[in-house]
Amino acid sequence: MLGKVHDKLVFGRRVRRLAAALADRLPRDARVLDVGCGSGDLAVRIMQLRPDLAIEGIDVLVRPETAIPVHGYDGRHIPFDDGTFDAAIVIDVLHHTDDPEAVLAEIARVAQVVVVKDHLRDGIAANATLRFMDWVGNAAHGVRLPYNYLSSREWARIWDRLGLGASAFGTRLALYPRPFSWLFDRKLHFVTILSR
Repeated sequence: MLGKVHDKLVFGRRVRRLAAALADRLPRDARVLDVGCGSGDLAVRIMQLRPDLAIEGIDVLVRPETAIPVHGYDGRHIPFDDGTFDAAIVIDVLHHTDDPEAVLAEIARVAQVVVVKDHLRDGIAANATLRFMDWVGNAAHGVRLPYNYLSSREWARIWDRLGLGASAFGTRLALYPRPFSWLFDRKLHFVTILSR
């Protein structure tokens, strides 16, 4: 039931808002890799806003029907050579991994610029709220849920160790309609551009 409510009230708005935030952060005329792309619906929406982009995806769970070309991926080694892509996007994926730093390092290996959207485990009840959000949005789809959320300091340390500078960092994404936004939008999300 919660999954159906989420899909009806949140999914479409989330795709539109994320597409706008990501489209503004991607370089012109870029070949882009969508890491953990799922259905590819978000990538299609980004390309509608930015026809100069070409986006293909990788995922550990390749769906039978996807909106973009999707390659299988073992979750550790991206099946492309160094610098193959101008940019990569990784949207709400890193907290589903056991080692976000290793996965991010691999993404940065194949792309010159990485646009990340993920979560911040900062503030009162952030961890519990993020766990609930993740479960509602993903459990019905068989997505692995290790609930590996990081604080803003932990993210900054990872970026520093990987030699990645962050720019265009934002936390006001307005992904949820009112009244849900009061609980679920309160700086629990971020988007940023990472580059060497």
